[in-house]
Amino acid sequence: MGFLAIFAVGTAFVPPLGEAKAQVSATSAAKELRLGYFANVTHAPALIADHQGFLESALKSDNTQLETQIFNAGPAAIEALNSGALDAAYLGPSPALTSYLASAGKSLKIVAGVTNGGASLVVSKDIRSVEDLPGTELATPQFGGTQDVALRHYLLDQGLGEQVTVTPSSNGTVPQLFARQAIDGAWLPEPHASLLVKEHEAHRLINESSLWPKGKFPTTVLVVSQDFLAEHPQSVAKLVAANAQSIHWLNSVSAAERLSAVQAALNKINGSSLSDEVINLALGQVSFDEIPLEDTFKTLVAHQSAVGIGEPGEVTNIVNDQWIGQRPWE
Repeated sequence: MGFLAIFAVGTAFVPPLGEAKAQVSATSAAKELRLGYFANVTHAPALIADHQGFLESALKSDNTQLETQIFNAGPAAIEALNSGALDAAYLGPSPALTSYLASAGKSLKIVAGVTNGGASLVVSKDIRSVEDLPGTELATPQFGGTQDVALRHYLLDQGLGEQVTVTPSSNGTVPQLFARQAIDGAWLPEPHASLLVKEHEAHRLINESSLWPKGKFPTTVLVVSQDFLAEHPQSVAKLVAANAQSIHWLNSVSAAERLSAVQAALNKINGSSLSDEVINLALGQVSFDEIPLEDTFKTLVAHQSAVGIGEPGEVTNIVNDQWIGQRPWE
Protein backbone atom coordinates (compact mmCIF):
# COMPACT_ATOMS: atom_id res chain seq x y z
CA MET A 1 0.00 0.00 0.00
CA GLY A 2 1.65 3.16 -1.12
CA PHE A 3 0.85 6.76 -0.50
CA LEU A 4 1.42 9.81 -2.65
CA ALA A 5 2.92 13.14 -1.67
CA ILE A 6 0.10 15.64 -2.17
CA PHE A 7 -0.68 17.71 0.94
CA ALA A 8 -3.49 20.22 1.11
CA VAL A 9 -2.90 23.46 3.01
CA GLY A 10 -5.57 26.04 3.72
CA THR A 11 -6.73 28.69 6.12
CA ALA A 12 -10.50 28.22 6.21
CA PHE A 13 -12.23 28.74 9.53
CA VAL A 14 -12.72 25.60 11.67
CA PRO A 15 -15.50 25.79 14.27
CA PRO A 16 -14.34 25.35 17.88
CA LEU A 17 -15.37 22.49 20.14
CA GLY A 18 -18.92 22.79 21.42
CA GLU A 19 -20.24 24.89 18.52
CA ALA A 20 -23.42 23.61 16.90
CA LYS A 21 -22.80 21.01 14.26
CA ALA A 22 -23.50 23.35 11.36
CA GLN A 23 -22.28 22.23 7.99
CA VAL A 24 -19.13 23.96 6.76
CA SER A 25 -18.86 24.80 3.07
CA ALA A 26 -15.90 23.00 1.58
CA THR A 27 -13.50 24.95 -0.57
CA SER A 28 -13.11 21.75 -2.56
CA ALA A 29 -13.15 18.01 -2.15
CA ALA A 30 -9.70 16.53 -1.68
CA LYS A 31 -8.10 14.85 -4.69
CA GLU A 32 -6.92 12.17 -2.29
CA LEU A 33 -7.13 11.32 1.37
CA ARG A 34 -4.02 9.68 2.82
CA LEU A 35 -4.99 7.68 5.89
CA GLY A 36 -2.79 5.83 8.38
CA TYR A 37 -3.87 3.10 10.76
CA PHE A 38 -2.58 -0.02 12.53
CA ALA A 39 -3.25 -3.68 11.80
CA ASN A 40 -4.63 -4.10 15.33
CA VAL A 41 -7.93 -5.12 16.87
CA THR A 42 -7.97 -1.69 18.53
CA HIS A 43 -8.17 -0.27 14.99
CA ALA A 44 -10.99 -2.56 13.87
CA PRO A 45 -13.19 0.36 12.68
CA ALA A 46 -10.34 1.44 10.38
CA LEU A 47 -9.93 -2.13 9.13
CA ILE A 48 -13.65 -2.34 8.37
CA ALA A 49 -13.92 1.16 6.86
CA ASP A 50 -11.09 0.31 4.47
CA HIS A 51 -11.63 -3.35 3.65
CA GLN A 52 -15.44 -3.33 3.60
CA GLY A 53 -15.21 -0.34 1.28
CA PHE A 54 -17.21 2.08 3.46
CA LEU A 55 -14.66 4.88 3.18
CA GLU A 56 -13.84 4.37 -0.48
CA SER A 57 -17.55 4.39 -1.28
CA ALA A 58 -18.11 7.59 0.72
CA LEU A 59 -15.26 9.36 -1.08
CA LYS A 60 -16.18 8.14 -4.55
CA SER A 61 -18.88 10.73 -5.19
CA ASP A 62 -16.23 13.48 -4.91
CA ASN A 63 -13.67 11.55 -6.97
CA THR A 64 -11.38 11.46 -3.92
CA GLN A 65 -8.72 8.75 -4.04
CA LEU A 66 -8.09 6.81 -0.84
CA GLU A 67 -4.47 5.98 -0.02
CA THR A 68 -3.64 4.01 3.13
CA GLN A 69 -0.50 3.25 5.09
CA ILE A 70 -0.06 0.76 7.92
CA PHE A 71 1.84 1.78 11.07
CA ASN A 72 2.95 -0.12 14.15
CA ALA A 73 2.73 2.68 16.72
CA GLY A 74 1.36 6.19 17.17
CA PRO A 75 4.55 8.28 17.27
CA ALA A 76 5.51 7.10 13.78
CA ALA A 77 2.05 7.96 12.46
CA ILE A 78 2.22 11.40 14.09
CA GLU A 79 5.60 12.01 12.45
CA ALA A 80 4.06 11.21 9.06
CA LEU A 81 1.08 13.46 9.78
CA ASN A 82 3.25 16.36 10.92
CA SER A 83 5.59 16.02 7.94
CA GLY A 84 2.70 16.19 5.47
CA ALA A 85 2.89 12.53 4.41
CA LEU A 86 -0.56 11.78 5.89
CA ASP A 87 -3.81 13.73 6.07
CA ALA A 88 -5.51 11.67 8.77
CA ALA A 89 -4.75 8.78 11.08
CA TYR A 90 -6.18 6.35 13.56
CA LEU A 91 -3.88 6.31 16.59
CA GLY A 92 -3.69 6.27 20.35
CA PRO A 93 -4.61 9.42 22.26
CA SER A 94 -1.19 10.01 23.84
CA PRO A 95 0.72 10.79 20.60
CA ALA A 96 -2.20 12.95 19.45
CA LEU A 97 -2.17 14.95 22.68
CA THR A 98 1.62 15.32 22.61
CA SER A 99 1.56 16.60 19.03
CA TYR A 100 -1.27 19.04 19.74
CA LEU A 101 0.52 20.54 22.75
CA ALA A 102 3.93 20.66 21.05
CA SER A 103 2.42 22.61 18.14
CA ALA A 104 0.54 25.04 20.40
CA GLY A 105 -2.72 23.53 19.21
CA LYS A 106 -2.03 23.82 15.48
CA SER A 107 -1.10 20.32 14.32
CA LEU A 108 -4.28 18.24 14.41
CA LYS A 109 -7.82 17.78 15.62
CA ILE A 110 -9.50 14.69 17.02
CA VAL A 111 -12.62 14.37 14.86
CA ALA A 112 -14.08 11.17 16.31
CA GLY A 113 -13.69 8.48 18.89
CA VAL A 114 -12.94 4.95 17.73
CA THR A 115 -12.06 2.30 20.31
CA ASN A 116 -12.14 2.12 24.09
CA GLY A 117 -10.33 -0.47 26.19
CA GLY A 118 -8.09 -3.23 24.94
CA ALA A 119 -4.71 -2.76 26.63
CA SER A 120 -3.11 -4.87 29.37
CA LEU A 121 0.11 -5.59 31.19
CA VAL A 122 0.70 -9.26 30.44
CA VAL A 123 3.53 -11.03 32.28
CA SER A 124 5.12 -14.42 32.80
CA LYS A 125 3.46 -16.92 35.12
CA ASP A 126 6.18 -16.38 37.73
CA ILE A 127 5.00 -12.80 38.30
CA ARG A 128 1.88 -13.07 40.43
CA SER A 129 1.57 -9.55 41.83
CA VAL A 130 2.87 -6.00 41.50
CA GLU A 131 5.33 -6.81 44.29
CA ASP A 132 7.10 -9.20 41.88
CA LEU A 133 7.85 -6.48 39.31
CA PRO A 134 11.08 -4.95 40.74
CA GLY A 135 14.06 -6.11 38.68
CA THR A 136 11.96 -7.14 35.67
CA GLU A 137 12.17 -5.95 32.07
CA LEU A 138 8.92 -4.98 30.36
CA ALA A 139 8.19 -3.96 26.77
CA THR A 140 5.88 -1.42 25.11
CA PRO A 141 5.17 -0.92 21.38
CA GLN A 142 7.08 2.39 21.01
CA PHE A 143 8.50 5.10 23.24
CA GLY A 144 5.93 7.84 23.76
CA GLY A 145 3.03 5.72 22.54
CA THR A 146 -0.21 5.31 24.49
CA GLN A 147 0.77 1.99 26.08
CA ASP A 148 4.29 3.24 26.79
CA VAL A 149 2.89 6.20 28.73
CA ALA A 150 0.41 3.93 30.53
CA LEU A 151 3.13 1.55 31.72
CA ARG A 152 5.57 4.26 32.76
CA HIS A 153 2.90 6.12 34.69
CA TYR A 154 1.66 2.96 36.37
CA LEU A 155 5.19 2.10 37.52
CA LEU A 156 5.69 5.65 38.76
CA ASP A 157 2.40 5.52 40.64
CA GLN A 158 3.47 2.25 42.27
CA GLY A 159 6.85 3.66 43.26
CA LEU A 160 8.62 1.34 40.81
CA GLY A 161 9.84 3.87 38.26
CA GLU A 162 13.51 3.13 38.93
CA GLN A 163 13.11 -0.58 39.63
CA VAL A 164 11.73 -1.83 36.32
CA THR A 165 13.36 -1.56 32.88
CA VAL A 166 11.02 -0.47 30.09
CA THR A 167 12.17 -1.48 26.62
CA PRO A 168 10.17 -0.24 23.62
CA SER A 169 9.86 -3.10 21.11
CA SER A 170 7.61 -3.53 18.09
CA ASN A 171 4.49 -5.61 18.58
CA GLY A 172 5.83 -8.18 16.13
CA THR A 173 9.02 -8.83 18.08
CA VAL A 174 7.50 -9.01 21.58
CA PRO A 175 6.36 -12.67 21.33
CA GLN A 176 9.87 -13.79 20.35
CA LEU A 177 11.44 -11.74 23.14
CA PHE A 178 8.95 -13.15 25.63
CA ALA A 179 9.41 -16.73 24.42
CA ARG A 180 13.16 -16.64 24.97
CA GLN A 181 12.72 -14.84 28.30
CA ALA A 182 14.46 -11.68 27.11
CA ILE A 183 11.55 -9.74 28.61
CA ASP A 184 9.26 -10.58 31.51
CA GLY A 185 6.13 -9.05 30.07
CA ALA A 186 4.68 -6.12 28.13
CA TRP A 187 1.97 -3.49 28.21
CA LEU A 188 0.27 -4.11 24.88
CA PRO A 189 -2.83 -3.29 22.83
CA GLU A 190 -5.04 -6.02 21.39
CA PRO A 191 -4.61 -8.52 19.88
CA HIS A 192 -0.99 -8.66 21.04
CA ALA A 193 -1.86 -8.93 24.72
CA SER A 194 -4.24 -11.82 24.03
CA LEU A 195 -1.61 -13.52 21.87
CA LEU A 196 0.81 -13.73 24.80
CA VAL A 197 -1.99 -15.00 27.04
CA LYS A 198 -3.25 -17.69 24.65
CA GLU A 199 -0.04 -18.91 23.05
CA HIS A 200 2.82 -18.02 25.39
CA GLU A 201 1.46 -18.81 28.87
CA ALA A 202 1.36 -15.16 29.95
CA HIS A 203 -1.41 -13.76 32.14
CA ARG A 204 -2.97 -10.33 32.57
CA LEU A 205 -1.46 -8.77 35.66
CA ILE A 206 -3.16 -5.43 34.96
CA ASN A 207 -6.08 -4.84 32.64
CA GLU A 208 -5.88 -1.10 32.04
CA SER A 209 -9.66 -0.80 32.35
CA SER A 210 -9.26 -1.43 36.09
CA LEU A 211 -7.36 1.86 36.40
CA TRP A 212 -10.05 4.14 34.94
CA PRO A 213 -13.42 5.37 36.26
CA LYS A 214 -16.21 3.07 35.05
CA GLY A 215 -13.48 1.00 33.35
CA LYS A 216 -13.49 3.20 30.23
CA PHE A 217 -10.43 4.68 28.57
CA PRO A 218 -9.64 5.55 24.93
CA THR A 219 -7.29 3.33 22.99
CA THR A 220 -7.80 4.76 19.51
CA VAL A 221 -9.01 8.12 18.19
CA LEU A 222 -9.38 9.49 14.66
CA VAL A 223 -7.28 12.59 13.98
CA VAL A 224 -6.97 14.91 10.99
CA SER A 225 -4.31 17.45 10.09
CA GLN A 226 -5.69 20.94 10.71
CA ASP A 227 -4.42 22.04 7.30
CA PHE A 228 -6.36 19.25 5.58
CA LEU A 229 -9.43 19.91 7.71
CA ALA A 230 -9.41 23.59 6.84
CA GLU A 231 -9.11 23.00 3.10
CA HIS A 232 -11.33 19.92 2.72
CA PRO A 233 -13.97 19.73 5.46
CA GLN A 234 -16.39 17.81 3.23
CA SER A 235 -13.77 15.06 2.83
CA VAL A 236 -13.29 15.01 6.60
CA ALA A 237 -17.06 14.74 7.03
CA LYS A 238 -17.06 11.63 4.84
CA LEU A 239 -14.15 10.13 6.76
CA VAL A 240 -15.99 10.63 10.04
CA ALA A 241 -19.17 9.17 8.56
CA ALA A 242 -17.34 6.08 7.30
CA ASN A 243 -15.81 5.64 10.77
CA ALA A 244 -19.31 5.85 12.29
CA GLN A 245 -20.64 3.37 9.74
CA SER A 246 -17.85 0.92 10.58
CA ILE A 247 -18.52 1.25 14.30
CA HIS A 248 -22.25 0.76 13.73
CA TRP A 249 -21.52 -2.33 11.64
CA LEU A 250 -19.14 -3.81 14.24
CA ASN A 251 -21.66 -3.23 17.01
CA SER A 252 -24.59 -4.64 15.01
CA VAL A 253 -23.35 -7.89 13.48
CA SER A 254 -22.96 -11.23 15.19
CA ALA A 255 -19.72 -12.10 16.97
CA ALA A 256 -18.95 -14.65 14.26
CA GLU A 257 -19.43 -12.14 11.44
CA ARG A 258 -17.34 -9.53 13.26
CA LEU A 259 -14.53 -12.04 13.80
CA SER A 260 -14.62 -13.16 10.17
CA ALA A 261 -14.45 -9.59 8.82
CA VAL A 262 -11.61 -8.52 11.10
CA GLN A 263 -9.66 -11.67 10.26
CA ALA A 264 -10.17 -11.11 6.54
CA ALA A 265 -8.82 -7.56 6.83
CA LEU A 266 -5.81 -8.61 8.89
CA ASN A 267 -5.03 -11.41 6.45
CA LYS A 268 -5.24 -9.02 3.50
CA ILE A 269 -2.81 -6.59 5.15
CA ASN A 270 -0.34 -9.04 6.63
CA GLY A 271 -0.73 -12.10 4.41
CA SER A 272 -1.61 -14.02 7.59
CA SER A 273 -3.25 -13.46 10.94
CA LEU A 274 -3.42 -14.78 14.46
CA SER A 275 -5.75 -17.62 15.38
CA ASP A 276 -9.49 -17.12 15.61
CA GLU A 277 -9.22 -17.87 19.33
CA VAL A 278 -6.75 -15.02 19.88
CA ILE A 279 -8.67 -12.48 17.77
CA ASN A 280 -11.98 -13.42 19.36
CA LEU A 281 -10.51 -13.00 22.86
CA ALA A 282 -9.05 -9.65 21.79
CA LEU A 283 -12.38 -8.41 20.40
CA GLY A 284 -13.95 -9.18 23.76
CA GLN A 285 -11.56 -6.71 25.40
CA VAL A 286 -12.63 -3.65 23.38
CA SER A 287 -15.69 -1.54 22.66
CA PHE A 288 -16.29 0.81 19.73
CA ASP A 289 -17.80 4.29 20.01
CA GLU A 290 -17.55 7.40 17.82
CA ILE A 291 -17.88 9.67 20.86
CA PRO A 292 -14.37 10.50 22.12
CA LEU A 293 -13.85 10.19 25.87
CA GLU A 294 -12.83 13.83 26.25
CA ASP A 295 -12.96 13.69 30.03
CA THR A 296 -9.90 11.43 29.99
CA PHE A 297 -7.66 13.74 27.97
CA LYS A 298 -6.67 16.01 30.87
CA THR A 299 -5.67 12.93 32.87
CA LEU A 300 -3.69 11.51 29.96
CA VAL A 301 -1.79 14.78 29.57
CA ALA A 302 -0.99 14.72 33.28
CA HIS A 303 0.28 11.13 32.94
CA GLN A 304 2.50 12.07 30.00
CA SER A 305 3.95 15.06 31.79
CA ALA A 306 4.57 13.05 34.96
CA VAL A 307 6.76 10.54 33.09
CA GLY A 308 8.62 13.18 31.07
CA ILE A 309 6.88 12.60 27.74
CA GLY A 310 5.50 15.91 26.54
CA GLU A 311 4.65 19.09 28.39
CA PRO A 312 1.55 19.94 30.41
CA GLY A 313 -0.99 22.13 28.70
CA GLU A 314 -4.60 22.82 27.81
CA VAL A 315 -6.31 20.42 25.39
CA THR A 316 -9.92 21.62 25.76
CA ASN A 317 -10.14 22.48 22.05
CA ILE A 318 -8.46 19.40 20.61
CA VAL A 319 -11.80 17.86 19.53
CA ASN A 320 -13.81 19.04 16.52
CA ASP A 321 -17.06 17.16 16.94
CA GLN A 322 -19.22 18.80 14.26
CA TRP A 323 -19.65 15.65 12.13
CA ILE A 324 -20.19 13.13 14.92
CA GLY A 325 -23.68 11.65 14.93
CA GLN A 326 -24.41 11.92 11.22
CA ARG A 327 -25.76 8.81 9.45
CA PRO A 328 -25.60 9.48 5.69
CA TRP A 329 -25.58 5.76 4.87
CA GLU A 330 -29.01 5.18 6.42
